[in-house]
Amino acid sequence: MTPYHNNVNQQVTEGGEYTYTQDGGGQDGYPYQTDYPPQEEDAASDATEGADDDEQMYEGEYQGIPHPDEIKEARRAARLEARRKARLAGQQQEEEENLPEQYESIMEDCGHGRFQWMLFIVLGLALMADGVDGFVVGFVLPSAEKDMCISNSDKGLLGLLVYVAMMVGALVWGGLCDKMGRRRCLIYVLTIDLVFSFLSCFAQSYGFFLFFRFCSGFGIGGSIPIVYTYFTEFLQMDKRGEHLSWLCMFWMLGGLYASFTAWGIIPHYGWGFAIGSEFQIHSWRLFIFVCLFPALAALVGVVFMPESPRFLLESARHDEAWMILRQVHDTNWKAKGEPERVFTVTNIKTPQTQEDEFIEIQSDTGTVFQRWTVRHMTMLQQVMANIMSLSAPELRLQGLFLVVVWFCLAFSYHGLGVWFPDMIKYMQYEEYESKVRIFHRERVERFHFNFSLVNQIHREGEYIHDKFAEIEIKSVKFENSLFENCYFEDVKSTNTFFENCTIKNTVFYNTDLWEEKFKNCQMENTTFLHPKKGCHLNFQEENDIVIYMVSFLGSLAVLPGNIISALFMDKIGRIRIIGGSMLVSSACTFLLLLSFSQGAVICWQCLFYGASVAAWNGLQVISVELYPSSKRGTAFGILNGICKFAAIIASFIFAAFIGITKIIPIFLAFSALVCGGLVALKLPETREKILT
Repeated sequence: MTPYHNNVNQQVTEGGEYTYTQDGGGQDGYPYQTDYPPQEEDAASDATEGADDDEQMYEGEYQGIPHPDEIKEARRAARLEARRKARLAGQQQEEEENLPEQYESIMEDCGHGRFQWMLFIVLGLALMADGVDGFVVGFVLPSAEKDMCISNSDKGLLGLLVYVAMMVGALVWGGLCDKMGRRRCLIYVLTIDLVFSFLSCFAQSYGFFLFFRFCSGFGIGGSIPIVYTYFTEFLQMDKRGEHLSWLCMFWMLGGLYASFTAWGIIPHYGWGFAIGSEFQIHSWRLFIFVCLFPALAALVGVVFMPESPRFLLESARHDEAWMILRQVHDTNWKAKGEPERVFTVTNIKTPQTQEDEFIEIQSDTGTVFQRWTVRHMTMLQQVMANIMSLSAPELRLQGLFLVVVWFCLAFSYHGLGVWFPDMIKYMQYEEYESKVRIFHRERVERFHFNFSLVNQIHREGEYIHDKFAEIEIKSVKFENSLFENCYFEDVKSTNTFFENCTIKNTVFYNTDLWEEKFKNCQMENTTFLHPKKGCHLNFQEENDIVIYMVSFLGSLAVLPGNIISALFMDKIGRIRIIGGSMLVSSACTFLLLLSFSQGAVICWQCLFYGASVAAWNGLQVISVELYPSSKRGTAFGILNGICKFAAIIASFIFAAFIGITKIIPIFLAFSALVCGGLVALKLPETREKILT
């Protein structure tokens, strides 16, 4: 067997360059080039013959063999990239750890003064707009259901959809404000609320009115997460608890504003106007228009406010953040009479995330539509990733505790908020029913009824040649009665029905007695002239001032609780405020068992609201302090959405027991408050926590 030989021949070409040729077993060798300078043309292989001196080609690339220089260069580049990433990761971690302390130091240097108070008023008006919207539907519904002939089932649908819209709005806008900015999102939500609330003033059909109120709720539902997140990032640590609690008072002012304006506007029927016969603007629509003023004032104010510098730093927009912080510093110290003080911060370093780089790269490629699509789809992915990151181990337990406390407090507060006015209405109804007058087998002939008939039942009566003119028939029922040769003119009726009656040779002229008010009646030669078809308002019945007074007093009752929580939030801590307030509120619920009159219900309502408002204030403060800036709006939006979800469930459960029993609603409210209060004691104290 012939041994295998390897012969290496060395040739020296012109210019001192070397070429090696390897021969194995007598076979033709394959030339290859070492790490020496390129060959001259006469030393190249046939495949590369004729190539330029500056464009020598590696012959092995035809067989897919990488060039040794390329391999070394790739390895060298990989090592450099690994070192760069490690260095950036270390730098990013160090800067992220230093940013909270640096930002807190900057805010202390800026001080607390005129700028924060201006922002306080603007954001307070936005919070006030949310409070107003929470009362609008309840106040206009008694008039709107008559004006637009809303059935009981549709009436419940309106309240449900508004709360669902607020819940969705809190989830959506809370997440978006962490990616788009606090100021920008607040402008959007206030604009949406203004536009659709304004349109709802003129909606003549129930379908359009429902749609406009849903869109309005979707907008204003995002205001609470944005407002608290926005204001928190302009406050230093020792001011947060107190001033966020003062900010909560604007929600109370929203309730007072809505109650007072409803009381002063809705009962005045003459304050409306009409355009033709189809376009009617009654006073309850004017009330909705007046309720736009807080949102309008807030929108104008927010336009002149800067973006949160903390958000800008998280978004790697350092220069903008520095300019705003200097503006805060100069505004405050000039107002304090020290304009010579100089903003000494020269540089704030924050890392730029890969997500930001991705958006910047994509925003410079493709068409306008493609860039818009990529940018917003990427933003949506980031929002979803932000939501998923809240389940991280370090946030999971405290998040679960917060969810339980939010749900328990919202369930009891909003459940009893529905129960109080409904219970008062039920007591009024029972009192009214107890005074009903019953007439049996009466015969009235050739009589002129020129006085109102109120709260009566007429059974098996006979009315012959009678005239009913220019009167009001309110809560009257005619059963198995005979009307013969009668004349009805200019009659207004409310909750009035004719059942199993016989009506002969009778004329109805310019009345609102129409077919739906006659049940199983026999008509013989009966004429309806100029009927007022549809539903008609009766403001004396539908707008009992007691309902407005109940809401007004309930809103006013939270004032002492607001003041106490603001003064002691930073002294005794958030946890004690929340737990103590919820446990005291649970004790107040037992007093509801003693509510045997309307006055007693109103009294216990005010006591409960005054005791529970401190828990709301503490819960909102701790919710913005527990989460990092990049997730603060998202987390608060989820918690506020859970609050609205609990309110929806509670409104159905508590309303179902009106007129049946008081024990079950009271027991449910008591259990929820005790459970939430005990769980709140497990939350971490954030009184001395720097915003991360």
